Amino acid sequence: MVLKDKPQIKKNQHIYQAIYYALNGIRCTIKSERNMRYHLILGVIVLVLGFVFQVSRIEWLFLISCIGLVLFAEMLNTAIETTVDLVTNQTYHPLAKKAKDIAAGAVLIISLYALIVGIIIFLPKCFTLLKLIN
Repeated sequence: MVLKDKPQIKKNQHIYQAIYYALNGIRCTIKSERNMRYHLILGVIVLVLGFVFQVSRIEWLFLISCIGLVLFAEMLNTAIETTVDLVTNQTYHPLAKKAKDIAAGAVLIISLYALIVGIIIFLPKCFTLLKLIN
């Protein structure tokens, strides 16, 4: 990945500069990571289902928190993988593999948690809808 920004040596001078770099990080992750795009699409689907099934406030809190946590974990995983690749010059090292595997495992754990929360919230609503249709 080639960075087109000027090298930054000093700290951000203004909040707008910090926000710019943060948004750039999100954009880079979306462009370079297929799984981030999948998570975003699934997040949008969950939000649409939330509106369709008119979930409660507490259910919204859980759904939005799960979406945020999964996206956060995916970005952290990407940052760790990128840093490991930089440090190892993309050559194999057992500790590099371990770091990458652990980061990927963290994404898997939070994704499974989000899936379980989604099942707990949406499955009863789907059963209710099916009963109404029949």
